Amino acid sequence: MGEWDGWIGREERRQDQLTSGLISRWCAALDRAAPTGNAVPQGLHWCLCTPDAPTAALGEDGHPRRDDNLASFLPPIPLPRRMWAGSKLEFLEPIPLDAPIERVSKVASITAKSGGSGALVFVEIAHETHAAGILALREVQSLVYREAAPAGAPLVQHSPGDGAFEPAGWECTRALVPGEALLFRYSALTFNSHRIHYDAPYARDVEGYRALVVHGPLIASLLLDMARRELGENALATFSFRAVSPGMCGEPMHLALRREETGVTLAAFTTDGRQLMTASATLA
Repeated sequence: MGEWDGWIGREERRQDQLTSGLISRWCAALDRAAPTGNAVPQGLHWCLCTPDAPTAALGEDGHPRRDDNLASFLPPIPLPRRMWAGSKLEFLEPIPLDAPIERVSKVASITAKSGGSGALVFVEIAHETHAAGILALREVQSLVYREAAPAGAPLVQHSPGDGAFEPAGWECTRALVPGEALLFRYSALTFNSHRIHYDAPYARDVEGYRALVVHGPLIASLLLDMARRELGENALATFSFRAVSPGMCGEPMHLALRREETGVTLAAFTTDGRQLMTASATLA
């Protein structure tokens, strides 16, 4: 039996309402036109049923504090650094405009491991999103908790890429520079108060990053938007992504896509070829 086994199976339900205003703000943040028809863009579900803990209940990092009371959905893992490591999604039905939304979330597993950076705890959360009573989306989200950066430690240095991003072998690519305004807007859309995305001194001095960190699901959303540009609106049946290395605010990012016999491969890289995210999808 593990230390946090009592949290496995815990369930949380959240309700929301999908509005045209939310769709407009999502499209504005991603610099894309509003969708035609009644179905919302894939990836916008990350803006629905978001955590709404009071500001007074937030911890130092900006996430809601975790404790061992019965109301705490996530376990009180003492490791302070948290990141969204990846997700596996199934798009079952399009989410229609103005639909009432309910998301049922359940802690699926908690696994403690030891890595090169110290102790790690992985938490998998299974989400089911219903729109107007119909199951529209399944997602298994992977969170990882890590030890704090040692006091006085140098800023995190990531292994460089192969020298330059190489577009050869990709069907299409897109270059962009995620700036502070994009990170701010995505944090606002998803009600994400994790300080590594907007508080540069905290990101640098406490968590050891050289700049603000681009949200993992923001990179995934940009990859989903690339799929939309190339394959059409709501073209995917499944989408999985895994964060490989953090993207830094203000540093160029290259998105890439190619069609395979079995589906679609997507990825994000830095200019020197360091991979930020790997992803795969199947077509509806």
